[in-house]
Amino acid sequence: MIGTIRKHSKWLWWFIAGLTIISFIYWGAAPATRNSGGARSGGSDLGSIAGRKVTPEAYYSAQNEAALDHWLRFHLWPERDPNYSATDLQRDTYVRLLLLQKGRDLGIYAGDDAVVEAANEILSTPGLAQALGVDGQSVPMDGFVRAILQPKGMTAADFENFARHDLVIDQLREVMGLAGELITPQEAVAVYQRQNQELSAQIVFFSASNYLASVPVTPAAVDRFYTNYLAEYRLPDRVQVSYVAFPASNFMAGAVQKLTNLDAQVEAIYRRYGTNAFPEAKTPEEAKAKIHDLLIEQQSLTDARQQADDFANAVFNIDPPQPGNLATVAQQKGLAVHLTAPFSQQYGPEELAVPEAFTKAAFALTPDEPLAGPIIGRNAVYVIALAKQLPSEIPPLSRIRDQVTQDYQLHEATLRAQQVGTNFVVKLQVSLAMGSRFSSVCTAAGLRAESLSPFSLSTTELPELGTRATLEQLKSAAFATSIGRASDFVATDDGGFVVYVKAQLPVDTAAMKANLPRFAAAIRQQRQLAAYYNWLGHIAAQDLQDTPVALGPSGDNAR
Repeated sequence: MIGTIRKHSKWLWWFIAGLTIISFIYWGAAPATRNSGGARSGGSDLGSIAGRKVTPEAYYSAQNEAALDHWLRFHLWPERDPNYSATDLQRDTYVRLLLLQKGRDLGIYAGDDAVVEAANEILSTPGLAQALGVDGQSVPMDGFVRAILQPKGMTAADFENFARHDLVIDQLREVMGLAGELITPQEAVAVYQRQNQELSAQIVFFSASNYLASVPVTPAAVDRFYTNYLAEYRLPDRVQVSYVAFPASNFMAGAVQKLTNLDAQVEAIYRRYGTNAFPEAKTPEEAKAKIHDLLIEQQSLTDARQQADDFANAVFNIDPPQPGNLATVAQQKGLAVHLTAPFSQQYGPEELAVPEAFTKAAFALTPDEPLAGPIIGRNAVYVIALAKQLPSEIPPLSRIRDQVTQDYQLHEATLRAQQVGTNFVVKLQVSLAMGSRFSSVCTAAGLRAESLSPFSLSTTELPELGTRATLEQLKSAAFATSIGRASDFVATDDGGFVVYVKAQLPVDTAAMKANLPRFAAAIRQQRQLAAYYNWLGHIAAQDLQDTPVALGPSGDNAR
């Protein structure tokens, strides 16, 4: 049930992300910097929710709970998380207030026994003990209060209220998700078959690379192309940063030693969530192996984050703040400083696999605030410093003539490939109608028909396509084409293709029988969450219109 999917564990949210696709409320995101989180909403007027004024007491209580919720999931307070801004906290506070008000309106109440059970569940969350350096699988309540709550001015009573309110929100999520819960066995079978019905097909590509040699290149043609596409060569605002990286891989060995009860944790997680933890896992052993690796990665990233935090504190403690402080502390600690190539806000640094938060933080840097971090990535944690800001410009042709020449050739070759493909389809349809084979028509035209591996709507990769077409382009064309027919010409960045659908293959009934219970459960869960978030999106737009988050907010959804 939805209520059992606790949201206080970061690994669990990664599992759920692989299991469901949900449309969340999204109000835009503000850039994150080191000092961006945790600020309280200023001013005495906190607005009203559905006509009821928000009192300062209610607001700051909900704000504390939203901050604690963030810490329990990421082991970072909002003000220390560069991925989470003050506006994000404000948004989550108002959404929490809204949900609790709706819960009261519906008479939803959490009893004391349920609250105790929920609190114990939170204190037993995998990874919490490691984050606090506590031996055992559960964190003692008094230790949690001293280490986490008291430094933030919170008490055990505040934690009890947090657990109680979370249960109310969980129950509200279940109630509002009921509309999406029903799925009959017949419907589950139909959806499964539709998603897993494979096609046997052939394809012929019309690649621009085959026509490059036939494109004449003259200075006048290149000049004209540059002039016609001048806006395409405008370089956006760019930034260049220096950074110190703390790769999680450096902490793997230590993580394994810290996770003394790793096997027990893996078994406990698997017993609770089964193969739903990793839907792509084909066997229990594979699912357990993935859980095992993820727990190690999580602990490694936690250790990397701790070292990055210590490093960042040393950097930020130097007054005045300036970019060189990063290199100064790095040299003292024997750490390497790297420099990115200039990058835009749209694409980020191409040489690094970093999260969007890295790019946001980089573009939020200024000469007065030249430092940011730690920034948590999937495999590393970063601390960055401003190196250079480059304004938008259109480089002259003399500087980029080689690039423009290549672009002109590729553009013309793509147009030629698409023209050949369009003309071929006309002849192909006539030939097929007269009984000719697809491969024979291709051979007669000097083209090569390629056989594709069987694929369905649920197929996630098809190596034969390479970079010549996307899997979604192929699915869209193939599943709209009748058996024994060829698709229209489909234009792509590489030129285009035509797909011929040979046959519809039977669904593997044994696999369907084995996978259907899990598949139906996933569909049910997805529909429940979709129904809940659709409801939440509607009431948030309506009931939060008299609050600050309706005027200039950011964020994604109620957590």
